[in-house]
Amino acid sequence: MRVLYTFLLWLLLPVVLLRLGLRSRRQPEYLQHIGERFGFYPAGSLPEKPSLHSSPVNEGGDKCEKPFLSAPVIWLHAVSVGETRATVNLIAKLRESYPEYRILLTHTTPTGRATSEQLYGDEVLRFYLPYDYPFAVRRFLHHFKPCLGILMETEIWFNLIHESHKARVPMLLLNARLSKKSAKGYARVAGLTRNALQKLTAIAAQTQDDAARLMQLGAQKVSVMGNLKYDIVPAQALLARGVALREQFGIERKVFLAASTREGEEALLLDAFEKTRQDILLVIVPRHPQRFDEVALMLGKRGLHYQRKSENCDVPTEIQVVLGDSMGEMFAYYAACDLAFIGGSLLPFGAQNLIEACSVGTPVLIGPHTYNFAEATRLAIKAGAAVRVSNADELFEVANQLLNDVDTLATMRQSGLQFVAAHRGATDKALAVLKLCLPV
Repeated sequence: MRVLYTFLLWLLLPVVLLRLGLRSRRQPEYLQHIGERFGFYPAGSLPEKPSLHSSPVNEGGDKCEKPFLSAPVIWLHAVSVGETRATVNLIAKLRESYPEYRILLTHTTPTGRATSEQLYGDEVLRFYLPYDYPFAVRRFLHHFKPCLGILMETEIWFNLIHESHKARVPMLLLNARLSKKSAKGYARVAGLTRNALQKLTAIAAQTQDDAARLMQLGAQKVSVMGNLKYDIVPAQALLARGVALREQFGIERKVFLAASTREGEEALLLDAFEKTRQDILLVIVPRHPQRFDEVALMLGKRGLHYQRKSENCDVPTEIQVVLGDSMGEMFAYYAACDLAFIGGSLLPFGAQNLIEACSVGTPVLIGPHTYNFAEATRLAIKAGAAVRVSNADELFEVANQLLNDVDTLATMRQSGLQFVAAHRGATDKALAVLKLCLPV
């Protein structure tokens, strides 16, 4: 089946290239580093520091020290923004525990790569993971020679796992999640999926439900580690930026944030917003930066008084909407608002991450579509940190009620902080799994 899968990939190559071109019309960065997507990397992209790497013991019982031309590599694959942010604590502890290794972080999207640059600068190696063609994967493995590979969340690439297994590179699936919808998709190619999952050295799932679905598909050596996103601690600089941002919005004004909105949701939000007569400042932060201008055009066509966050000035009282057109500042936005709606949940996108909002004590409203964060949403609602709504009209109805109820908002803030604190610890569990798999 893997041969058939690879044959189909080759047939789809023109579609892959066309898709890159179409995406580049909205985000030109997709046309950068195209060679990396096929396994071609710059000659100077290897770790520069030589180091000694321990190999198995010799006949005398002493460890043999084998010199490497370049530093040994621990490789993590984080597709886009959310997965990249989730790696922060893990990478910090990897660098602390294994200083002789360099960290290689691969991505699929330009926004994920840009997030990595913001978070880590030159502290990690950063490239695109190649498409799942055998020749491209083999070139990637040959070039970087990773000692260990870590796939984050739901990255099950059949040729990548097969070629890594052949090259004797231990592969982990960490922070693994598998929704019912995704499980049904993988079940359609059950043999292929089972073969790939069983070649993984270990799997650490976010929840018992995720673990059960993975095992039903044939996974072995599955444990439950929790969710790395609970361990994210917002940088003090971002929280301070949030305080400054709130001063720009107006300390006395009620601020309602629509965070990480997806295509189609802004129109629903604005329809409902225009019906309300409450004095609310609506702050909209689209999930993808290539949509900033699109949403600005939408606001202008509706005749709404709006201001871009990038103007970096005080917001006059006549302004109804602020367009959050900046990257890497979501914690600042959460710290600057009274109440937040989590995008991707009004329409069937599966929702974005509500844990970040709760971690700074921001009360949360969330729509009906939350399959990407099903367990976290359930627990947040149970804890009193979040409220679910069914549509945009109900969203603004509940928002108005809460924004006029200081005591309930204060209770939700405290509940959010307690909810996140109660579920921390996934990073240490991930490190324990990783330690067992890292070659000595």
